[in-house]
Amino acid sequence: MTNSHEPRPEPAQGPSPTTDQHVGVAAPSARDIASDVVARVLARAGTARADGGTQHSAHDGDQLDLAERSALRRVANLSTELEDVTEVEYRQLRLEKVVLVGLWARDAADAEVSLRELAALAETAGSQVLDGLLQRRQTPDPGTYLGSGKAAELAAVVAGTAADTVIVDGDLAPSQRRALEDIIKVKVVDRTALILDIFAQHAKSREGKAQVELAQLEYLLPRLRGWGESMSRQAGGQVGGAGAGMGSRGPGETKIELDRRRIRNRMAKLRREIAAMAPSRETKRSSRKRNAIPSVAIAGYTNAGKSSLLNALTGAGVLVENALFATLDPTVRRTKTPDGRVYTLADTVGFVRSLPHQLVEAFRSTLEEVADSDLLLHVVDASHPDPEGQIAAVRHVLEGIPGALDVPEVIVLNKADLADPDTIARLRSRERTTLVVSAHTGEGITELLDFISAALPHPGVTVDLIVPYSRGDLVNRVHLEGEIDHLEHVGEGTLLRGRVDDELAAELAAVAVRS
Repeated sequence: MTNSHEPRPEPAQGPSPTTDQHVGVAAPSARDIASDVVARVLARAGTARADGGTQHSAHDGDQLDLAERSALRRVANLSTELEDVTEVEYRQLRLEKVVLVGLWARDAADAEVSLRELAALAETAGSQVLDGLLQRRQTPDPGTYLGSGKAAELAAVVAGTAADTVIVDGDLAPSQRRALEDIIKVKVVDRTALILDIFAQHAKSREGKAQVELAQLEYLLPRLRGWGESMSRQAGGQVGGAGAGMGSRGPGETKIELDRRRIRNRMAKLRREIAAMAPSRETKRSSRKRNAIPSVAIAGYTNAGKSSLLNALTGAGVLVENALFATLDPTVRRTKTPDGRVYTLADTVGFVRSLPHQLVEAFRSTLEEVADSDLLLHVVDASHPDPEGQIAAVRHVLEGIPGALDVPEVIVLNKADLADPDTIARLRSRERTTLVVSAHTGEGITELLDFISAALPHPGVTVDLIVPYSRGDLVNRVHLEGEIDHLEHVGEGTLLRGRVDDELAAELAAVAVRS
């Protein structure tokens, strides 16, 4: 990338906090830093899509869901005028060509991590990143986010790269987006809209689709744009006559008002549908509580390897892809501890910096699985450039879920095969309880299973009795839900010594053989 301006002289004490930095300019100090940042971002160094593919382990299964998703692939340079019918048969879509825009307020390292993540989000959504623009300023411009001069420079970059979309690494006010689109003449989306688009692509379950649609409508409602007189949809009064009669002086309900009313009606319907789905989840949850089945929740930053860890622990075979927000719908699997006790393992939706509050609200019912669990596995990508930032972002979201921070937490440092040992040592010194694993190679999985077994609540009632052979179902429940120290088959029935919960202890006592 090149700058249309000559480099301005820098003051001796360093660049001013309000100095603009165009992404590709090679010059001393801050300009060199900005150039290096964008060069690394455009090279995809360290982003979620760096290797262009996904490595699977033996625990991941056939990955049929991933094959189905890959069928809807996007290709570069695909014309909208299709000449080959196979382009339709294979459902190929043209890649959007985008330019990234970010602000550099304090630390260049933070700006690089955020811009890398934006590039990975854009690629996950099906875009091709062509260029970038980085501006150094403390606060966004209230009019155009970038300021009029930098917005004009962005327009030149967009025209030079033939991009059709600009993605801003931040939240745009409706007025800022409109003003920026008026200057650069292409579509402008912000970080929130990009994340919502990815969620809309990847949601599969009925509840997940309803939650995403609700979040999209909440985002869209204040951003509807009117087009003047063409928005009028009613004349009012005696419109059938030759002249204008009484009541015809007002335009009536405009289209933007009609659209707002329709969106509100649709949002109300979606909320009712989501509320109607809650009893099913509550029934399953209460069934697990009634049977005293312990639960473990997996939470963490997107692409930290939560699904891979679930597959390694349970062999669930859920979709694993090297992309942000690859899986959205929660997965609950029943499994056993090494000593044979049954528990459930729930994989939740991934988090991200500045996760749109619309999504947090829409997925609140799903995230409540964390608050109802007995143990939280907080999965962290130990190979990420900023793992501490990931931990802080996840905990920030969990703060908004009542009871989530009260659940015992263990930090699971995943991707140990790729991580820097110094980074792992630093994280282990900062966090109270940590385990180092690699879901891909299997390193540390045995230790994690042993930790889960020790951390889950143990049955509190000791039993020493004989269960008649006719109640083998109760013996089976003791195997699944309790702990057995001694089991022996005697003439009257099965001799059991161990520990169970209160409810099962009462049932055993009621049928026990009296000596």
